[in-house]
Amino acid sequence: MMHHAQIAQRAFNTPLMVDPAKALAFLSGLGPRITGQEITFAGVDLPADDVEQATRPARASLFGSDLAQRHQRNGGQPYPIIDGIAVIEIAGTLVHRGAWIGQSSGLTSYEGIAAQLQAAVADPGVRGIALDIDSFGGEVAGAFDLADRIRAARAQKPIHAFVAEHALSAGYVLASQADRIILPRTGAVGSIGVVALHTDMSGALDQKGIAVTLIHAGAHKVDANPYQPLPQAVHDQMQRELEVVRFLFAETVAAGRGDRLTHAAALATEAAVFRGADAIAAGLADEIADPVTAFHAFVAAPRGTNPPGRKGPQMTTKPTATPNAPDTGKPPAEAAAPTTPEPPVADAASVTDTAAPAAPAGDAAPMDAEAIRTEAAEVAQVCAQAARLGVQIDAADAVARGLKPEALRARVLADLAARSDAAGIIATAPAAAAAKDSPIIAAAKKAASDANR
Repeated sequence: MMHHAQIAQRAFNTPLMVDPAKALAFLSGLGPRITGQEITFAGVDLPADDVEQATRPARASLFGSDLAQRHQRNGGQPYPIIDGIAVIEIAGTLVHRGAWIGQSSGLTSYEGIAAQLQAAVADPGVRGIALDIDSFGGEVAGAFDLADRIRAARAQKPIHAFVAEHALSAGYVLASQADRIILPRTGAVGSIGVVALHTDMSGALDQKGIAVTLIHAGAHKVDANPYQPLPQAVHDQMQRELEVVRFLFAETVAAGRGDRLTHAAALATEAAVFRGADAIAAGLADEIADPVTAFHAFVAAPRGTNPPGRKGPQMTTKPTATPNAPDTGKPPAEAAAPTTPEPPVADAASVTDTAAPAAPAGDAAPMDAEAIRTEAAEVAQVCAQAARLGVQIDAADAVARGLKPEALRARVLADLAARSDAAGIIATAPAAAAAKDSPIIAAAKKAASDANR
């Protein structure tokens, strides 16, 4: 990174060929960092609206954003367009709630990617979308929601992911939602896992003679604080939470990859990284090719063709008539149907408990991503309730095996009955649960009542 003094030499007292509004925006943001104080502008003859527009920061919101609109007001799209293909860069560390498009100090924001994606889908001049990916991952927050958006967008326009050279962790969850993943021979994909860091500063503070006293209300308010060693119980709870997120990670990848990488297979990778041909064999990617060559092939794909082994939206050689209805050459009713449906419930039967028979394939109703996530959260809640009652169940194993919440509750009750301690469990239940008992506690109460008769 250049030092501020070097930047100042290039920005001040030297001729520049730049739009005045752009220069004003640059100096308004970076000027105080260079000079160490606020700066004013003399002799700037710009309309007040232009000054306000140049210096006003872009807004990023879950419910509306002017990130893409600001680029369009300045006379361009928020992404480059090459022969009708919008190129969206996903590079560096991926972060949530970043109010910018493209990289900023090595960071790329999920909001910026979403803004570009939305604009590309709505743009009649865009017939396909290329994700230019080189990222080792980033934050969990926002990643899964953006992945869902990418998967929905590919039902309207074809999306290819070009990896150069890494699509790992959060970077891979985004890549996995494309119709096709292309990587070079040395490209790396995968790392379908989650990590959390805890820093124990207590030893260093002791050496410096510093004592930190945490005054808090709520037993878990200071869990995992850096001023004390991490208690085993807190460690175990964090581990359970990470396993649930890993389940959601694998579920999202499977929704994007379909039968090329199932939910069970994604979990079985155990967060390993795969390169080149190994990635193809494992189902994490579709093709080994030079990204530039593969991109030109994507651009040149004639109308009505699909990538080998993939049924997805078709390429067109001209802009579509409407932004949300790709020209597939089919009757409207058929063209409107998603070409990449979500995996039905029957597809998950292979990872369910053998005690729960799978529904016939013809009767299986599709389960959307939100329903699967809700069920996973309920499973995690049942496991947490069971732990408070003295019954240990591995939440990650439960969700990986596809155990239903009802089956887990029955298992907990059976375990409690076998230990004949239902009456003791009632005494340990939180007082707050009296208003609305969980199904486990309610059943335990009934079992205790029957035993006392």
